[in-house]
Amino acid sequence: MDTSLKYTTQTLFADIIVPVPIPSAFTYRVSREMEEYIQIGCRVIVPFGKGRILTGVVAQIHQIPPQKYQARYIIELLDETPMVNPIQLWLFEWIAGYYMCHIGEVMNVALPSGLKVNSESFIQLNPDFDGEAVLNEIEIALLQAVQEKDSIPYKELKNFVSENEVNKLIKNLISKNAILLYEETKEKYTPKKVKKIRLKRVYEGQIEILELISSLEKSTKQQEVLLEYLTHIPMGELTEKNKLGIEKTFFKNAATSSSSLNTLIEKGIFEQFEIKVSRFETIDDKTLKNIKLSEIQEKASDEIVQKFQQKEVVLFHGVTGSGKTEVYIDLIKKVIESGSQVLMLLPEIALTTQIVSRLQKIFGDKMGVYHSRFSDNERVEVWQGVISGKFNFVVGVRSSIFLPFENLGLIIVDEEHESSYKQFDPAPRYHARDVAVMLAHKHGAKVLMGSATPSLESYFQAQNDRYGLVTLSERFANARLPEIHLIDLKEERKNETLKNDFSQALLHEMEQNLDKKEQTIIFQNRRGYSPYLNCEVCNWIGTCHQCAVSLTYHYYENSLVCHYCGHKETVPKTCPECGSGKLKTVGVGTEKIEDDLQILFPASRIQRMDLDTTRTKNAYQQIIGEFESGEVDILVGTQMISKGLDFDNVSLVGVFNADRMIYFPDFRAAERAFQMLMQVSGRAGRKDKPGRVLIQTGGPQHPLLQMVVNNDYLGFYEKEIEERRHFNYPPFSRLIEITVKHEDRILAHQAAGVLASKLSTQLGKLRVLGPEKGM
Repeated sequence: MDTSLKYTTQTLFADIIVPVPIPSAFTYRVSREMEEYIQIGCRVIVPFGKGRILTGVVAQIHQIPPQKYQARYIIELLDETPMVNPIQLWLFEWIAGYYMCHIGEVMNVALPSGLKVNSESFIQLNPDFDGEAVLNEIEIALLQAVQEKDSIPYKELKNFVSENEVNKLIKNLISKNAILLYEETKEKYTPKKVKKIRLKRVYEGQIEILELISSLEKSTKQQEVLLEYLTHIPMGELTEKNKLGIEKTFFKNAATSSSSLNTLIEKGIFEQFEIKVSRFETIDDKTLKNIKLSEIQEKASDEIVQKFQQKEVVLFHGVTGSGKTEVYIDLIKKVIESGSQVLMLLPEIALTTQIVSRLQKIFGDKMGVYHSRFSDNERVEVWQGVISGKFNFVVGVRSSIFLPFENLGLIIVDEEHESSYKQFDPAPRYHARDVAVMLAHKHGAKVLMGSATPSLESYFQAQNDRYGLVTLSERFANARLPEIHLIDLKEERKNETLKNDFSQALLHEMEQNLDKKEQTIIFQNRRGYSPYLNCEVCNWIGTCHQCAVSLTYHYYENSLVCHYCGHKETVPKTCPECGSGKLKTVGVGTEKIEDDLQILFPASRIQRMDLDTTRTKNAYQQIIGEFESGEVDILVGTQMISKGLDFDNVSLVGVFNADRMIYFPDFRAAERAFQMLMQVSGRAGRKDKPGRVLIQTGGPQHPLLQMVVNNDYLGFYEKEIEERRHFNYPPFSRLIEITVKHEDRILAHQAAGVLASKLSTQLGKLRVLGPEKGM
């Protein structure tokens, strides 16, 4: 049957992107009331499946009805103006196509939760319903049910009519003014409001206010409240400033009675009102600072601008401590002054803490900050701030690539080599650095990628003249690069000088550093107390039943935790395999290092920074703040301490075990190890303090470690790129990993074998590797 016959030529339809893994948008019918207001990019609430409702985004408006199903009505339009712009919609489609996922999955990740409806629709009786409209039996029954229960959820309407008739029933009752449709929690986003108080207007004159003060002589506490108010808004300024009032919370802090204030409000002397305020701290323009570039930094900034005239992307290779951030600031200012927007991407939330503090002192309230540790409300405010023009500069992690920019002029990708820019799970499995290049191209903007240790792929593009290249090879303010020493663990074990896995040399240097009141960073890229628990009798190792990887032992929680899926279980008292009580911990994590250091240096102040200690929203700021202010002597941490953090008093960095990074089974292991070691070494020695880096290793003659000691990025690049060329690894090819999953492991392996065989037929045997069983 041709469903188009059911609709008139004027009927409007909308293609809606819904946050589910389906290949395309769904077509819905637009009600007459909505036709005038609906626009592409607006959010809508739509029915989906049986009893479900979802928040979708309008992708297209047209007059073509769907051929394969009956179009259902859009339930509600959430926006008067679009919350998603055309470039974003294009980006959603591009990401879905390039990263082989569905556009609904992209939209689901792109929109902050606060912009998506988070509950079911509910039906309630319209308080203005006069009962005069003609109702049929079903409508009467529904209204009685609503009246008895006060309200009923949308999904219960199928108890009165078939699913196909639900929207018709709702529309009929709404047209008869009988019901209202609402969301129990319509949207997670709620504006932040502040309660304020002010004098009633009749008391703004000097004569009136003096009479009021006299009338309160017998009520001493009430008079105190009034006089306290007048200390903030003097009598001579009441006419001008009284309407602004002051925050009610001030009186809670002052030595005045809150009950007296409430009495004055009840008497009609004061009035209480609310204003909507930003969740972000307001910065006074008078406190904003300027930066002055050194001659070398100014030259680098000019060179980047010059390169942008020929290239869309420029790679900025600056050694650690060279002052790349100051160059970024100079470029950001120039772009903002030209009337365009700027996005600065950072790989880790930890990095935002220190850099944001520096940038806010320069850009103030014009700068927004966007990352997942912010609440839904805070992220929505940044989203809306970009739309309104409040924020023309945003600093954020990879998800900020989805913000609704209209006029991007520059995207800065700081620490562009970082793997944190890659989203692994769930879909879309995008790489923010690569998406930034596409987004900038669409906006006609430029991309600046900065790093002390660029990824091989990016440096390869620069060497082949696809990207511009600008190098900053000197540290800022004549600061020296740190001295890097390798400590041979084989010799230490042979001489029996290891103490709790610490070499004698590292302990000696740490002791000296403490005596000089200087700070130390200890780096170990493994959190937890110990990598795993092992039975000395039967060699049992605790593994995750879901991921088949070893469970990490956490001492303070007394638990075994899977760092892949988060599964947690209690530490067994005896071996689950043989019943032996001889269970031992193997290896060392940050938790154990912290514990050992407390024993070795009991008078020192030690702090740990890893995923376990930074789960709460402000944990990063607190740890970094304490370390920066000198309250902590030794900071132990994983890779999050290795990048972008500047501490003036850090003169020693110890790398606990470099070998695990170097010999990790991955073709990028050498690159990541070199980057990590160079980055963490860069934390030592800023300004006038020479830095020392001690790297503990079982193979000090390894070529990679020698290149780290000599700060030889170019030598490392040339060696590694030749190896990649020889084995046809990226950037000379692209690798695609296909994962086959099933609850039956044997069946999954068989299916993977069939798939590999079919792919080999199409692509050739040399281009298909595997299948291999997963970890």
